Amino acid sequence: MTPTSDSASVNGEIELLEAPALGMDADAILADFTHYFRRTLGRRTIRRDSPFTYQALVLAVRDRLMERWGRTRNARQSQRTRKVCYLSLEFLMGRLLHNALLNLDLEESAGGALAELGLDLEQIYDIEHDTGLGNGGLGRLAACFLDSCATLGYPVIGYGLRYHYGMFRQRIHNGHQVEEPDPWLRDGFPWEIERAELALPIKFGGRSEVYHDSDGSRRFRWVHTQDVLAVPFDIPIPGYRNDVVNTLRLWSAEATDAFNLQEFNAGSYSDAVASKNQAENITMVLYPNDASESGRELRLRQQYFLASASLQDVLRDWIKRNGSLDGFAENRCFQLNDTHPAVAVAELMRLLIDEHGLGWDKAWSMTTSMMAYTNHTLLPEALERWPVSLFKRLLPRVMEIIYEINARFLGEVGRRWPGDNLKIRQLSLIEEGGEPMVRMAHLAIVGSYSVNGVAELHSRLLREGLFRDFAELWPKKFNNKTNGVTHRRWLVAANPGLTGLISDAIGDGWISDLEQLSALREHAEEPAFQERWRAIRQGNKERLADVIAEKTGVKIDPAMLFDVQVKRIHEYKRQLLNLLHAIHLYDRIRRGNGKGMSPRAIIIGGKAAPGYAMA
Repeated sequence: MTPTSDSASVNGEIELLEAPALGMDADAILADFTHYFRRTLGRRTIRRDSPFTYQALVLAVRDRLMERWGRTRNARQSQRTRKVCYLSLEFLMGRLLHNALLNLDLEESAGGALAELGLDLEQIYDIEHDTGLGNGGLGRLAACFLDSCATLGYPVIGYGLRYHYGMFRQRIHNGHQVEEPDPWLRDGFPWEIERAELALPIKFGGRSEVYHDSDGSRRFRWVHTQDVLAVPFDIPIPGYRNDVVNTLRLWSAEATDAFNLQEFNAGSYSDAVASKNQAENITMVLYPNDASESGRELRLRQQYFLASASLQDVLRDWIKRNGSLDGFAENRCFQLNDTHPAVAVAELMRLLIDEHGLGWDKAWSMTTSMMAYTNHTLLPEALERWPVSLFKRLLPRVMEIIYEINARFLGEVGRRWPGDNLKIRQLSLIEEGGEPMVRMAHLAIVGSYSVNGVAELHSRLLREGLFRDFAELWPKKFNNKTNGVTHRRWLVAANPGLTGLISDAIGDGWISDLEQLSALREHAEEPAFQERWRAIRQGNKERLADVIAEKTGVKIDPAMLFDVQVKRIHEYKRQLLNLLHAIHLYDRIRRGNGKGMSPRAIIIGGKAAPGYAMA
């Protein structure tokens, strides 16, 4: 193939040069929309509720994201800045179209293009399915983290799993939750780009064996494994009107062979595809119920699958660009979102030692300068623990490395607190007992250079309570990072009326710099500002009341105080306090002690995990 005028040949590879920029006006959006609707999706008749109108618009928007995505990648490759790899089993992204149009400043153009065809942009928004990639707060914080990093221009890539089925669709029948499957990928997911050429093998089972390398050094290798392929799918994460587009890379599990041909020829089709089904189960369902042994095993498979695929991906990319591991630890780091990806500590050690030939001390120095751990819970019973027996069966080589990490760590504990066997038992990565367990939070702390909570109070309680001994051993390791949701989605996109009021009063700089909201204090006592604020709030309450009436048949007076709480149902969350408060208020009314109370509608929404009986 001969390079054309719009391509360049580099190291034997032909790289296409930048094409002319796509238009951002309504006419350009309309032209691309109709192109994709007719020639890619093969449709000629437009229906307002058709998923193809949504898909055609996404493809037109994605083209504009692709331009900025490529420029962002090229700029990052020429920079020697540290790149953050954010590992999380959840990314509760919600719907992506509205956020993309907002961040690209395309809402007006897209709305105008659709209006030419008699379509309404709000109706197109309603067609999109929520991405089934998260459960609740932890996943939403991860999604907001990616949004904020892109807006700030930070070089961050998210790594997660591409679940085929989300948590579940919920119905309430006779006062009880009824779960239904959430096949959110059924109509396709036009935001993603499959990168099958970057698939990686992930090991399970087998055994560890010792050998000696050419220098006579004692080495280990993991053999006779049952491998699964991790196939990446990339999703663009745009910053707010800064032309930066970061990446969320999701791994999908596939079998290394479609099926066993010998079994098929022998007439046993079910046996022939059994390994394929078992492999694909890893990313089939978000967070399987871990009340059973099979559920726990699948959960651990998911966690290791995410960690191994992500670490291999980062190592492969670095070595391809740089030829060796020199500078790797200084230019990459891994943020562990809760204990779910904590096995990454041991897996990075395995890759550096077994696959890249480093000695233990060098590998541990690199690992502990690259791993950082975010803790999300203060409850000891909520910290993940895995049976050693399960680890040995699924991840034998990884378990050996955890044992070695623990032995060296406990040596440090013994030097810090000589003769204190209780301290050793409390801090050990292995919890002894009838069934020894691997403490994943301990592994994350020991293997990280930074441990943070998600609010100032939370972080202080970690240092003074749950992880007090670790904080005494490594006081500089513990810090706070206050997590929050992005106001661009939860105010600018969700509440355009209030957004307009604020921007009219103080300008729109607050959208990318939230501290500018402090300027609203100057307007707080203005009667006209207060009146507009009340009108906007009342309009929003009326719309919510209409939705509640439509969905449940319950009519609520919009003049009432709306006391709303929506989150995962859990026995230790604040729903219990909220319910007790509702009982208290009702008791006051029954006793005739309602003086001074405002009419109140208490609205609670959420889902309980199917295996969580108490919730």
